[in-house]
Amino acid sequence: MIVRLAAAQYATGCDVDENLDTALRMIDEAARAKPTVLVLPEFGNHLSIYDSAEHCWEVAIDLESAWTERIGALARRHSMWIQFNCTIRREAGRVTNTNLLVDPSGRLVAANDKTVLMGAEGIYLSPADRPAEVIDAGFARLGTYACMDGVVPEVPRTLAVRGANVLLNSLNSFALDEASTHIPVRAAENRAWLVACCKIGPLLPPDRLAEFAQNMGVPPAMLRGAGESQIVRPDGVVVAQGPRDDEAVVVADADLSLCGRPRPDGTDLRHNRRPSVYSALARPTPVADDHRRADRIRASATADIGEIESLARNGSTLIVLPELALDGVPTESITRALAGTEAIVVSSRRHSSDDGTSHCGVAIAASGVVLHQPQIHRVARHAWAERLGDSVRTLDTSFGRLAIVVGDDVLYPEVPRLAALAAADVIAVPWAPGGEAWDVELCLPERAAENRVNLVAAGPENVVISLPADFTLWAPERQRPFDGTINLPDIARARGTVTSDVHPIRSLNRRISRNTDLVDGRPWQLCESLTV
Repeated sequence: MIVRLAAAQYATGCDVDENLDTALRMIDEAARAKPTVLVLPEFGNHLSIYDSAEHCWEVAIDLESAWTERIGALARRHSMWIQFNCTIRREAGRVTNTNLLVDPSGRLVAANDKTVLMGAEGIYLSPADRPAEVIDAGFARLGTYACMDGVVPEVPRTLAVRGANVLLNSLNSFALDEASTHIPVRAAENRAWLVACCKIGPLLPPDRLAEFAQNMGVPPAMLRGAGESQIVRPDGVVVAQGPRDDEAVVVADADLSLCGRPRPDGTDLRHNRRPSVYSALARPTPVADDHRRADRIRASATADIGEIESLARNGSTLIVLPELALDGVPTESITRALAGTEAIVVSSRRHSSDDGTSHCGVAIAASGVVLHQPQIHRVARHAWAERLGDSVRTLDTSFGRLAIVVGDDVLYPEVPRLAALAAADVIAVPWAPGGEAWDVELCLPERAAENRVNLVAAGPENVVISLPADFTLWAPERQRPFDGTINLPDIARARGTVTSDVHPIRSLNRRISRNTDLVDGRPWQLCESLTV
């Protein structure tokens, strides 16, 4: 089935009535393209900055209001589904940021509150206290979320596992990496179509722009909606994208038969999930421990097993090879190459036991094998692997805590997340990716970014991903001018050997903004659906 999806990006201000007029104008403009589903930006009724709790309440709207009535009327006139986002007055004086979905009859069918509040949003707004509804629209199942809810993987994932195959994301972001990384990866990992609509124009009242720019260390000109609203295919390919700073209606026809489709090699990312392994995702983050973390080490990724000794002698503490590079290679030949060094080599091999054969990641030091990590998910190219792992294991090393994510396990956001919950500082990924563009372009940077871990991956393309020092917007140690990205790590990649510094100690800083932690702030209370 083919349906037309659309996003209408535009600017808003501090006048609630004017903002409604703008929304109605953009809905009418979008209707010319005759979309089935239209998404509008986040914080449609007012900019996300308030003078006080009273001000926040005053500019919020009621569920039954001119907004829902007039937007519902246009949905009925144009026979379309419309998602818009406003702050909503709730009981007991609470205000929520809420995605409102009206159907083609004009009826409000969902009011899903934002789960992860970003920075100052948490001062006056309350987060969701229940999972968002998935709405059966007949032609598709629609899942809605807002901005920061998509910078972490849990909210889109809970929607997808409950059947959503079209994801609707309203944004109010000035971060350029949100469009380039976080948005398309959510489509690919969940095998769903995704419509993301981001605001343009100033995100702050004119009289407070200088104050916020100074406090954040961000040029005033950068505190504008990032635009680039987009529609993404279930394999992560962006099929339509809006401009950076202009009003626009972004439209694409979506073939819903692509939803849930296996990868080219036959691996089914939805069917192969292992909920019983993910129980930690629905529990509080463990209290951080104080294991040793080095400030800096040198890490290498290579497909050339013959380079191990020279890399170790030249200072590489971690050396990652592609998957199965050590299959049939005696451990003793690796330990000899590492003799007299503290280097660790990571790859994978076939491992046989009484329970069957597994595809097993291994870490080898000069003393021998120091960590085994069986692959957790089935993968079509390794049909011989009978036995699967049932946990993420870690190793405390001289430089920090190491986890191995074996092969296609990195495609599942749950596995790197489990490594982060186990306080891993570096993840090694022995891999042989292939078949889809998002594998290296999107997946690897996203896994490092959303979990705040360093990542070293080896395969047809070798990648070393290092955490920058100036990650948090308010970081006093910011070393470089703000470039529009807030969560994108440093990436070194090559088809040949690549060597770069990584910084294990920087995994301690997971705060993307004030009071917003990428790991501790995940909505674990609402993640039961990921574990059953």
